[in-house]
Formats: sequence, structure tokens, C-alpha cells
Amino acid sequence: MSPQPNTNPSHDARPAPSSADWGVADLPRPHDALFLAGLIGMLGLYVLLIVSLLGALACFTSGKDLATALASEEIRYAFRLSMISCTLSALLSLWVAIPAGYLLSRFQFPGRGLIDALLDVPIVLPPLVIGLALLILFQTRLGRAVDQIVPVTFAVPSVVLAQFSVACAFAVRTMRVTFDQINPRSEQVAMTLGCSRAQAFWMVVFPEARRGILTAATLSWARSLGEFGPILVFSGATRMRTEVLPTTVYLELSVGKIEAAAAVSLIMVVAALAILILARLFGLRGTGLI
Repeated sequence: MSPQPNTNPSHDARPAPSSADWGVADLPRPHDALFLAGLIGMLGLYVLLIVSLLGALACFTSGKDLATALASEEIRYAFRLSMISCTLSALLSLWVAIPAGYLLSRFQFPGRGLIDALLDVPIVLPPLVIGLALLILFQTRLGRAVDQIVPVTFAVPSVVLAQFSVACAFAVRTMRVTFDQINPRSEQVAMTLGCSRAQAFWMVVFPEARRGILTAATLSWARSLGEFGPILVFSGATRMRTEVLPTTVYLELSVGKIEAAAAVSLIMVVAALAILILARLFGLRGTGLI
């Protein structure tokens, strides 16, 4: 049975009214003050925890520690490999997430619910389990055959594969929400005017999804940057070979260099904040994705 277009009316759902649209009757009443204070208190406590964590890390790390970390050849190699592997992982994630999100958003087909659930497995599984599963996969006959052609296990490609295995799931979810928010009527009009579905996708849908694509790319990149468990199991933590920033933190802590580990952690925090700021500046601002 071929996939059927999804005519779910949720695509036409109007956005929720903003606070500027509230009427007088919607304003908080005096007896709601305690309820709102509780909500604000819980939010404030969690924000305070995050700020405290970042502040503790920044205060513990001195400029000398940062300079020493950046002068280390091993840490510079880990930084370069992290930037390259995260970028490759984000590109691969987009390559899968765009068609997957479009199919799940626009079509009804047998097994759609099962596939939708399977795509969440990398999100809920412990990272170490994903790394172990990848390691076992490449110990099978097929995996060893691939390893003989292109060395993967405990090599640089294993870093990209480990990051991709987790980050792609977040990209798929982002792209599905993106396509859900694009009204399918413009696409249908394009097809009635003579466009094929592929032409309608590239000429109508894809341009409208550009913000979602950027958001999926930045989120998958940031998720790849922080990946540790699968890389440790599947790639190892070999200096100047498969060492990325998270494994650098682990290696520095294992030899008691807390200052160096904190400095590398601060570098990761700055990189993650930069990519998240870009996502909010150019991504799906105001759509609920970020």
C-alpha cells in the first residue's frame, strides 16, 4: 500500500494567542497570586541552578588554565576533531531528518506509528547502551566486512557514527514539527498547477522549512558536541586519534588534572552557547521549537 497524504487538520491550527492578545478577564486574579508565585519560584530555582553551575565552572577556571589548555597539542587535536565530527554528524542528520520528517508529517502508511516510536529509541536509551550496541554490530560478520574495507571501530569514523546515532533522532523530531507547521495547501495548489510532488517540495515546502532546517542542524551539532558514552565505548579515548572534547575531560579527570578538565568544559560551554544563540537568532523563533 502506497503512503497516503496526511490531511490532518492540525496543519491548519492557528497559533496560540500571545500575552498581548489577552483580555481583562484573562489577567491574573488576586487569589491566583500564590499559584503564580509557585510557578515562578520553581522556574527561578531551576534557572538559578543552571546559572550556578555555569558560574562555578567559570570561577574555577582561570585565564592561565584556559591558555594552558589551548596550548596543549592533545587538546587542540580534540577540539579540531570535535568541530569536524560534529559538523559531519549534523550534515548526516539533516540528510536523514528532512525526508523522514516530511514522510511522517505528510503521509499515512502501514507501520507509521511503529517507525515513529523507533525514532525515539536513541533519545531514551542510555548512551552507553548505544555505544555497546554499535560495538557489537561491528563484531558481526557484516560489520567486520565493513571494517576491513573502511576501518570504523576505534577510528575516527566511529566518532561520527556514534554522534550521528543519537543526534539524528533530535533532528528528525525537529523536522517533523517544522513540516507539521507548514500548511499543506500551498503544496497542493502547486501540484494542481502542474508541479510534481518533488517540484512542489523543492519550490514550495523546502524554502518555508529553512528555519527548521537550521534549527535541526544546530541542535544536532550541539548534541553531537556533548556526546560521550557511545564514543567512549565504540571509539575509545585514544590520545591524538579518537579524542574529542568530552573524552578529553574524562582523560584529564582520570589523571587528576581538574583545572584542565574544567578549562576544556568551559570551552564546550562557550561553543554550545554560541550554537544555541545562533539557533534562536536564525532558527524557529516564536514557533515553539526553541
